[in-house]
Amino acid sequence: MPWLIPGSGCDMKGDGISNFREFLARLVSNRLALAGGVVVVSLFLLSLLAPQIAPYDPDEVDVKNILAGPGRQHLCGTDDVGRDVFSRMVYGARISLKVGFVAVGLATMIGVVLGALAGFYRGWVENVIMRFVDLMLCFPSFFLILAVVAILEPSIWNIMIIIGLTGWMGVARLVRAEFLTLRERDFVIAARSLGAADLRIIFVHILPNALPPVLVSATLGVAGAILTESALSFFGPGGAAAHAVLGKYLDGRKRQYRNSLVVITLSGLIYSNNRTRL
Repeated sequence: MPWLIPGSGCDMKGDGISNFREFLARLVSNRLALAGGVVVVSLFLLSLLAPQIAPYDPDEVDVKNILAGPGRQHLCGTDDVGRDVFSRMVYGARISLKVGFVAVGLATMIGVVLGALAGFYRGWVENVIMRFVDLMLCFPSFFLILAVVAILEPSIWNIMIIIGLTGWMGVARLVRAEFLTLRERDFVIAARSLGAADLRIIFVHILPNALPPVLVSATLGVAGAILTESALSFFGPGGAAAHAVLGKYLDGRKRQYRNSLVVITLSGLIYSNNRTRL
C-alpha cells in the first residue's frame, strides 16, 4: 500500500506525524500560545472532572454558613442559601461547555450540509438555500431564540437545540464559498471523469479541503453559544433553576449584591474564562 512506503510521495502517515511535530515545535516556541493552551486545558479538565474536583454537591445546603466568605471549609465561600460557590461554579462551567459544543456541533452539521449542496449544485438549489439563509438572517438571532425559549419548557437541551437551529447560517455561507472555489479544481474534474457519484465528490473529495475555515468558525461559535446560553439564563427563560447554570446563578445573586460581592465576582470571572478561552 503506497501510504505505508517510507519516503514515497503518498506517505500520508509520515506526513501526519511530521505536521504534528511541527505544530508542537511552534506551540512550544510561542510562549503566549503555550500559556493560553495551558489555561484552556486546565479549565477544560476542571469542567470535565467536576464530580472529582468539586468538594461538595452543587445543591447541598449548609444553613449554618450562609453567605460565608472564602475559607478552608468553603474555598470560594457560600451563597445566600448556603451552597458552596466553588462547587456550583465548576458544575456551571461544565454545563456551559456542554451547551457550547452540542449547539455548535448541531449548527455546524446543518450548515455544512446545506452549504455543500448550495455550492456544488448551484442553480435553483443554491437559490432556494441561500434565500432561506437570507430570511433567517433577517431576524435578530437572540430575540428569536428568546421568543422560542419563552414558549417551550425551560431546559438545557431545549437551549442547545434552539441555539443550534438558529446559528447555522454563517457556516452555510462559508462552506458554500469554499465549494464554489474547490468545485473547479483539477481533482474534482478528475473524480467526475472517473465516474464518481455526486455524494462521493462532495463528502470525500471536496469537503475535507473545505473544513479548515469551518473548524475556525466552529471554535469561535462555541464561545458565542456559551454567551447566548448565559444571557438567556440571566434574563430568565434559560436552564431550569435547579441546575448550576452560571447565567441563572448570576441572576439570583444580583439581589444580594451588597452581601455577596465575592459570589458575584467569582461567578462572573469563571463565566468570562469559559467564554474568552474559546
